[in-house]
Amino acid sequence: MSKLINRLKENFFRLAASGWLSPAWYLPQCPAPSELKGRTGQLHIEIVSHCWNYSHFLAYQLSSLVLYPPQNCRVTATVFYCPEDQTTANLLKFFEKLTPPNVSWNWQTLPRTQLFRRGIGRNLAAKATKADWIWFTDCDQLFHQGCLDAVNHELQGRTDLLVFPVTVSCTPLLEQNDPMLRATNKPALVEIDTEYFTPKTHTRAIGALQIMHGDVARSVGYCESIPFYQQPVDSFQHTYEDRALRWLLRTQGSPIEIPGLYRIEHSTKGRYEAEKTMAKFVRKAAAKYSGRNAPVPKAPAHSTRDERRSA
Repeated sequence: MSKLINRLKENFFRLAASGWLSPAWYLPQCPAPSELKGRTGQLHIEIVSHCWNYSHFLAYQLSSLVLYPPQNCRVTATVFYCPEDQTTANLLKFFEKLTPPNVSWNWQTLPRTQLFRRGIGRNLAAKATKADWIWFTDCDQLFHQGCLDAVNHELQGRTDLLVFPVTVSCTPLLEQNDPMLRATNKPALVEIDTEYFTPKTHTRAIGALQIMHGDVARSVGYCESIPFYQQPVDSFQHTYEDRALRWLLRTQGSPIEIPGLYRIEHSTKGRYEAEKTMAKFVRKAAAKYSGRNAPVPKAPAHSTRDERRSA
């Protein structure tokens, strides 16, 4: 019965966020751009990821911050994880010994039932952030050369509530046995082959592309006013909170163009315990329709830092 009730609540908020209800029901007072400070200079940007059994993706994200640290801004990399996920814990121990310039590590533990609802960790980060801007992303996304400095440039003096990168370069949908996904069997610095990626455009601030003004984050949190999205769950949930956030903020986000943003696409969502064959088929069909499964160069998709040195 509880699963049915939760499913009904989920569908209710998905419909509400589609415009069926006024967001004022859940957030009567939304910050206005005129109330925000447009900060300039070397900005502080916090990047927030969640990781559960996805250390083979997180390794690429954290490696990108070590190999291509920002020069003109400060970055705090916040990762929410559960110590039960030993491979992720080991990966974080490896990276916490590295000290890239202008990058600070911030590992946050959560019980698995709280980790599985990303709205919980994102809300905790939003309320606690001291950054000028906070970027809610996913651990399969990485920041290549010049990416974060371009973000710093684009956000100079801006008072938008929410912005998003228009273009992300993506891999084809990779299977679990793809060499790129098997390259991180042990903690190491790993690098991508950028020729393996093709650009994809976005029209709104979806799940991994939400960059919120820090004052807004501290004021309203991340869907804090919707209790359903702050409840612990027994399995990793699909992220519908991004739609709810845009609804609450009364904006789809303002577009920005930045280079060097990459995402590793994969066909099997291993974190979802109830992954279904039909869902996987639909995802592949959608990718084929959008061109994400287009032929790509046969160059290696990855290399470890040691392999690059011996080349």
